Amino acid sequence: MTVLIAGAGIGGLTLALSLHQAGIACRVFEAVEKLQPLGVGINLQPHAVRELEELGLREAVANLGIPIAGLRYASTHGQTIWHEPRGLEAGYRWPQFAVHRGGLQMLLFETVRARLGESAVVCGRTAVDYESESDGIQLVLEDRRNGSRQRVRGDLLIAADGIHSTLRARHYPDEGPPRWGGTVMWRGVTRGPEFLGGQTMAMSGCKARKFVCYPIGRHAGGTIINWIADLSFPADYLWNREDWNRPGKLDDFLPQFDQWRFDWLDVPAVIRTAAHVFEYPMVDRDPVDRWTFGRMTLLGDAAHAMYPIGSNGASQAILDARVLTGELLRYGVSPDALEAYAAERQPATARIVMANRGDGPDKVLDIVEARAPDGFDAVEDVLGAEELARTASAYKAVAGMDIEALNARPSIVALAPVPEST
Repeated sequence: MTVLIAGAGIGGLTLALSLHQAGIACRVFEAVEKLQPLGVGINLQPHAVRELEELGLREAVANLGIPIAGLRYASTHGQTIWHEPRGLEAGYRWPQFAVHRGGLQMLLFETVRARLGESAVVCGRTAVDYESESDGIQLVLEDRRNGSRQRVRGDLLIAADGIHSTLRARHYPDEGPPRWGGTVMWRGVTRGPEFLGGQTMAMSGCKARKFVCYPIGRHAGGTIINWIADLSFPADYLWNREDWNRPGKLDDFLPQFDQWRFDWLDVPAVIRTAAHVFEYPMVDRDPVDRWTFGRMTLLGDAAHAMYPIGSNGASQAILDARVLTGELLRYGVSPDALEAYAAERQPATARIVMANRGDGPDKVLDIVEARAPDGFDAVEDVLGAEELARTASAYKAVAGMDIEALNARPSIVALAPVPEST
């Protein structure tokens, strides 16, 4: 019994480790010829860290980044709207980690190679199609170097090939490119000063103009800051639709943040001293009615690409991998397992996609900006504590981050955790 995985991103590699833990053979095929630690910062929420811990990776992940102890929402003037503890400080049994995405991917990649063997991940092979059989499935791969094609046979196929998934497009040929919601993001990493105690994620502004920052490491003089600057544009704005990850120009966005010098962070200085700045459109995809087609199913961004609001994208891909593994143990390596996986994960992630389109928990920023654009003396005069708490708890419930529920939930994959030493 062999499971074929298209895509060596966070979801695909986590799935490979989960299947290995469960004693299920698999192979991973990745389009790029050489994996490199690309990208910027991401957050791993406690429900995802729990799964990585059960794969024996908590200590290694902790060494990659910073445990986030608090989340602060602030106005365009830097005034605190809401602050809440996160991770262990909030009462979870598992921390929240902020890490470099590329560092996490390389950790997963090297762990797969160490546990499953050097040939477990085949790079330079793009998944272009598949053919179902009565007792198996054939994945069609294209060699990136010469365009030649080959077929690989397995029992099931998992499409973890990202937001531009070719395998998803086969079943939704009229879907077109990802959906742009009107926001462009500029992202960077800066060696800057420590702020707000060194373990805080901060979000300032509102949907039209927002700055997000959090530490992903430390250096001798302070903190390695991952930051995102968002600006919203009219629906007819001619953003660069063909280039999804291009160098950003400071003149395109810095003037909108040039006065954001708060008593806890000099935002313009952080932006100006970044090693590199990249521009991305904020995009997602509409939830679809069906993920599973016989012996093939979707996972991660191929299934539920979502706006980076609520710090949930990577965490949800990790949960996909673990739920799928659990169903394969329950139903065997069969289409029934894929159907059971989709039945659980499809509605859950669709709710998050739609909540993020509504600005998720960040909508408290929009409310305060609308009610007090010139600032406030006391936030309680603008937005009551009960309304703030209700907004935060509602999103946690949607995202599967309710503290008591997560702490009490049994393991998704009913196997002994992998020791940290392996």
